[in-house]
Amino acid sequence: MGAEQIRRWESGALAHAVSDPFGQGPLPWLRGSENYFDDTGQVVPWYADLARSTGGGTRTADDVHRQIKGFVSPGAAAPGEAIDFHITVDPPQQFSVDVYRIGHYGGDGAAKITTSPRLSGIVQPPPLAADRTVSCHHWWMSWRLQIPSYWSVGAYVAVLTTADGYRSHIPFTVRHDHPADLLLLLPDITWQAYNLYPEDGRTGASLYHAWDERGRLLGEEDAAVTISFDRPYAGAGLPLHVGHAYDFIRWAERYGYDLAYADARDLHAGRVDPSRYRGLVFPGHDEYWTLPMRRAAERARDSGTSLVFLSANTMYWQVGLAPSASGEADRLLTCRKRRGPGKSALWREVDRAEQQLLGIQYAGRVPDPRPLVVRNAEHWLWDSTGAVEGDEIPGLVAGEADRYFPRTSLPEHDNRILLAHSPYEDSEGATRHQETSLYQAPSGALVFASGTFAWSPALDRPGHTDPRIQRATANLLDRICKRD
Repeated sequence: MGAEQIRRWESGALAHAVSDPFGQGPLPWLRGSENYFDDTGQVVPWYADLARSTGGGTRTADDVHRQIKGFVSPGAAAPGEAIDFHITVDPPQQFSVDVYRIGHYGGDGAAKITTSPRLSGIVQPPPLAADRTVSCHHWWMSWRLQIPSYWSVGAYVAVLTTADGYRSHIPFTVRHDHPADLLLLLPDITWQAYNLYPEDGRTGASLYHAWDERGRLLGEEDAAVTISFDRPYAGAGLPLHVGHAYDFIRWAERYGYDLAYADARDLHAGRVDPSRYRGLVFPGHDEYWTLPMRRAAERARDSGTSLVFLSANTMYWQVGLAPSASGEADRLLTCRKRRGPGKSALWREVDRAEQQLLGIQYAGRVPDPRPLVVRNAEHWLWDSTGAVEGDEIPGLVAGEADRYFPRTSLPEHDNRILLAHSPYEDSEGATRHQETSLYQAPSGALVFASGTFAWSPALDRPGHTDPRIQRATANLLDRICKRD
């Protein structure tokens, strides 16, 4: 294998550049200084090796040498519960864990909550692999974080740093079941579907890719069917698309929305009671859904809880969750993608098209960002945005797009409206269009679907923010939360 290939794998850029038009750098969670700016004051992408580029500072661990990598179990816990860290350190040495909470925090994007004592790192056994399923469930526990009762619920990032300056990350969630206006559901199932760990040119596999014996990257037909949550995330340890959720969190907390937090697996396992919330918010790319997740969302809508989908390509693949080898629930994710026995894994091919819940559904990829074209500008969603009929909001149709399919049935509704109709060219040069949808269910619940990857980044990502999208989102959430 050539040195150039190894460098590409070590950078972590391959796994995190699959389909995110915004990339992952600058680091999508922390905006403070702490080694994410170079000596000239310029923001450095999260996969940059600062020791090589500036002559000092921390360096990002990689999946080839595994200087420090880890995962947690479970991925979400409540105050008073514990989260176990499973970490490998090579060569063995001391390391520490800094825990940050994502939020606005005066524009910093996160705040440090606690730091572990100095911990003794060991080289854990290599990942186990069987039929493309890669698992590290046999790793010893390295540290147990007992979540104090006074910690705020939210999205957290653990930053692992070795004594010789290598760094990696692990995301996790602190949740509770107290009532709130909005419940934010982090798409951990979709995050794992894209996880290529270990990105080493040999072992790693996701639902999209695997490697052959010559180190070549293979496509979906040769990818994994079952993947494990018991492994780190590839590259720097942050999932693909994680920044989309963090964009929403920073914006929503800045403006004081009353948020609770949970993961997709919490929705799957029945740990979410929708009656405690005015709305459920799905802030980022949320492509992989289990049947219990869909049933829970439908029950929420039918009982009057609104649903807000801020990305595209939502609920496209039907998946299953199963226990790990040690018996821990919901640690294995399976999606056959039309391979092997059983029904197709596409919701729309088992007569449960996603449009029947969302109001629109996945139409395809958008090769280059295009403007979102405002439609029905007199609607209250566009109030005080300054938008008029036909206005174009640059770059807001990006990554992937949804639209209304006339031959697919709609959900039962009292009223329904399309709030954008945006042309774009697909990869073959054919003209397609994106649409943004809002309908009101008979229960009174509102169901909004943005139909584009770019909506959440427009709320709070440098270089992508747009005041019209910020105001429109506030109009929607204020109505759901019944703010004046």
